[in-house]
Amino acid sequence: MPYALLHRDGADHVDVLTGDVVTVAALDDIPMTPGTPVLAVIPYRQITERGFECVDDGTPLECLLVRARHTEPLSNFPPGEITLRDGGFDLSDDEYARVVDEVLRDEIGHGEGANFVIHRTYQARFEGDPRAAFGRLLHGEQGTYWTFLVDTGNRILIGATPERHVSVLDGIVMMNPISGTFRHGSGDILDFLRDPKEIEELYMVLDEELKMMACVAEHGGQVAGPYLKEMARLTHTEYLLAGRGSLDVRRVLRETMFAPTVTGSPIENACRVIARHERRGRRYYAGVLALLDHDESGRQTLDAPILIRTAEITPDGLLRVPVGATLVRHSTPAGEVAETHTKAAGLLSALGAVPSHPAAVRTTAQSPEVQRLLAARNDDLARFWLDSRAPGALAVPSLAGRHAVIVDAEDTFTAMLAHQLKALGLTVTVQPWQSVTAGSLLAAADLAVFGPGPGDPSDRDDPKMTALNGLVTSVLAAGRPLFAVCLGQQILASLLGLPLHRRDSPYQGLARDIDLFGTPRRVGFYSSFSAVARQSVAATPYGPVALAVDPSDDTVHALRGPGFAGVQFHPESVLSRDGVEILQELLPPLLTDVVSPAIPG
Repeated sequence: MPYALLHRDGADHVDVLTGDVVTVAALDDIPMTPGTPVLAVIPYRQITERGFECVDDGTPLECLLVRARHTEPLSNFPPGEITLRDGGFDLSDDEYARVVDEVLRDEIGHGEGANFVIHRTYQARFEGDPRAAFGRLLHGEQGTYWTFLVDTGNRILIGATPERHVSVLDGIVMMNPISGTFRHGSGDILDFLRDPKEIEELYMVLDEELKMMACVAEHGGQVAGPYLKEMARLTHTEYLLAGRGSLDVRRVLRETMFAPTVTGSPIENACRVIARHERRGRRYYAGVLALLDHDESGRQTLDAPILIRTAEITPDGLLRVPVGATLVRHSTPAGEVAETHTKAAGLLSALGAVPSHPAAVRTTAQSPEVQRLLAARNDDLARFWLDSRAPGALAVPSLAGRHAVIVDAEDTFTAMLAHQLKALGLTVTVQPWQSVTAGSLLAAADLAVFGPGPGDPSDRDDPKMTALNGLVTSVLAAGRPLFAVCLGQQILASLLGLPLHRRDSPYQGLARDIDLFGTPRRVGFYSSFSAVARQSVAATPYGPVALAVDPSDDTVHALRGPGFAGVQFHPESVLSRDGVEILQELLPPLLTDVVSPAIPG
């Protein structure tokens, strides 16, 4: 009979679930009957439900309909002997390093995104009792969110995943972005906590999961942390996000497919990059294991860890252990190769492929210096996402009741921006660029907002860039209020006659202090392109435009003209400490027609 063994960190028992397995085509088809919990094994290919690209390998979405459940003590699952034969990675270290170099050069370097996760798979022939491997994981790993074994009759999944993807309980949606990896024995953890690459990597996945929370929680997500996630061989850094939501839990799963820690950002383009460079399906890697149920009041519940640090064993004895590394602008091929080996080591140790070491006692988090370094990470982050506030506390009277339409250029930062604009008093609609026409935009919007997105703004063969140029031109010609962010600003700047250039080094996940029209501001950038200028005021076909120009390289951080404004940074990002204040400054003049661009500052 199909069954599952589930252990949560800190529990003194294992949950044993038994039942029947059904295969469904889509998340909406997962049965949700009160009294019958469902354990769904969701493959990566379900990302196509969001319209995103993937190499479709046909891996099924299987559901264990739980007919019976009980608990057993940990002692019932002792470690046992396992044999692996003919093991090795499907991509050699040199091949994987070459892919990493290509992604860094051709994707991140050309503005296609801030970070991407590329995987490789350890494969071997498996001999032994899978329950023995589960027992070895229970005794050899620590800090896991779930340790599990799921036998559907068609495959066995055994894992020790550190990361909750999303959960829903008592109407509270929670997510748990984890990133940054310290390999035990590789140096001093204090150096790890000071490493800009590791810090920025966590900030970027925090931003990306805040985008998801903005789609599934009524007021977005509130941030807690950061914390250390200490495991047997690795230590990660993590945040917790929480927000109140009322969506069907299957929709929550769909809107959060899949975690940026296993895909990248922005996620839609990350999926294209993954398909382009991996050129093979991911099976269950990066998907989720989701327990769907109802509470005593009949409300839906969800608990869904990410399927990482997980082995899949097929009936013919083939074992797969996929692992990935997050590639950011500071990455090196050698460093990411080493990270994949370390991530695989915990699971491979439990399976007998590498030597096993006893888990260390978790004491690192008690160090005052560790706690100080963790707390310092929030010093320059946006309090908008860290603090709770009374409804209406940030409302601007001149914006109240006005309608903003945000044009989404394939980056759901727009969902975060929508929450900020709502907090300022605007009503907000977000529409994908493919569904917006100039007529509908001009008819519906008091304020047209052109959002961020990946790609080269000067590529006129790109349908998205052609459409955005046409929309911005129409709004400018009609003299209607317009605000532009990142890619939106690049399109706007080019139509104003400013040249664009690609940065020598991409500004992906980078926070900086800038001079914004005479006021020092801390803001976060996610871009590889920028407008450039040497003057503080530019003459344009639409009137004089004030420019906030970086004196070090002539890049345009922001602009404002008669009825329009734009920013190259992301005011909605958690990296933009002053993001809301900037919106409070720039938006009201657009809607009250009092902007005076001829006088900078």
